[in-house]
Amino acid sequence: MKRIAEFYKISKENFLKTESYTESDYENFSLPKRATAGSAGYDFYAINAFTLNPNETITVATGVRSKIDDGWVLKIYPRSGLGFKYRATLNNTVGIIDSDYYYSENEGHIFIRITNCGDKVMSVEKGQGFAQGIFVEYGITYSDEVTAVRNGGFGSTDKK
Repeated sequence: MKRIAEFYKISKENFLKTESYTESDYENFSLPKRATAGSAGYDFYAINAFTLNPNETITVATGVRSKIDDGWVLKIYPRSGLGFKYRATLNNTVGIIDSDYYYSENEGHIFIRITNCGDKVMSVEKGQGFAQGIFVEYGITYSDEVTAVRNGGFGSTDKK
């Protein structure tokens, strides 16, 4: 299997500015990992527990960044169990983490915005996987001549 990326924690300084996270949260949260050798997805774990009522949305700061080789992208999806049980969806349907996001002003901090589209209360415990990321190779057109450099997060590539 080709190895093309690595997960890291964002800096403690930026982590502590996010939500109500503590130094203990920073020291103890897990980076994404696969559950089995045959798993394609890297599970993202909740730093703190959260509950979503039907039709509620939450933006989860993961504390995670990913350094990805050029020509690859990290796609984020809800964990399939949450999709089946609660119709959990991501608000952008699929999160796209580009390789240059790692170098953005926010250190490439991955945020996941998830909605409970079902009719039951969804609870995610601290340390429970709630999303998964899959690395995918991509190509560009022969005529592509883009040289712009990213400097922001969500929606930053369409801001000129």
